[in-house]
Amino acid sequence: MTRDEAIIKLRLLVGKDLRPLADEHGITVWKSDRKNKGWAGSVLERFLGLEANSRQAPDFGDWDLKLVSLKHSGAKLVVKETMAITMLQPSHVIEAPFEHSHLLDKLQRLVVAAREWVDEQETRSPLVQVTAFDLSDGEFFRQVQADYEAIRAALKMRGVRGLTGSLGVFVQARTKGAAGGSDSHAFYAREKFVAKMLRLDENKAQ
Repeated sequence: MTRDEAIIKLRLLVGKDLRPLADEHGITVWKSDRKNKGWAGSVLERFLGLEANSRQAPDFGDWDLKLVSLKHSGAKLVVKETMAITMLQPSHVIEAPFEHSHLLDKLQRLVVAAREWVDEQETRSPLVQVTAFDLSDGEFFRQVQADYEAIRAALKMRGVRGLTGSLGVFVQARTKGAAGGSDSHAFYAREKFVAKMLRLDENKAQ
């Protein structure tokens, strides 16, 4: 499926609640008292015909799909949290400049879908927006490249102990999962970078 075809198909879901679709596609949202945090993204992948996988390459060949959550702040919708981009393999990052990184592979051609986060129970979650984003030459590219190289330099100097959440303007590297305590690390797009991907400053998600 091409990116344009996927965008057309996904936009059919804008305004629709993703929660019933999870049941339709057999995706668990809650198991006992534990939530599957990736349930909404899995719904969109199944809707497009993609099965679950853990590849670092873009899921759809030359483009990748990301699902982010928005929440209300007064009358506006704002980005709720950072967006996971890809796992961080320290040895690969140390060896690979940005132009040959998994991070660039994932960000070069994206479809970014945004859903509204309503409550912790996930009683409902309408899809709000579907947007194409390309990390091509320009301001965003240069800043993400600078973030990557800062993270790379920290790894070279101190290993994973050098990775702190304060590194990076648009992209940060930290342990996988919000609670920490993990040996796995990943690249995350900060909230302000996600907002720029979605062009929220142009009021397109309200």
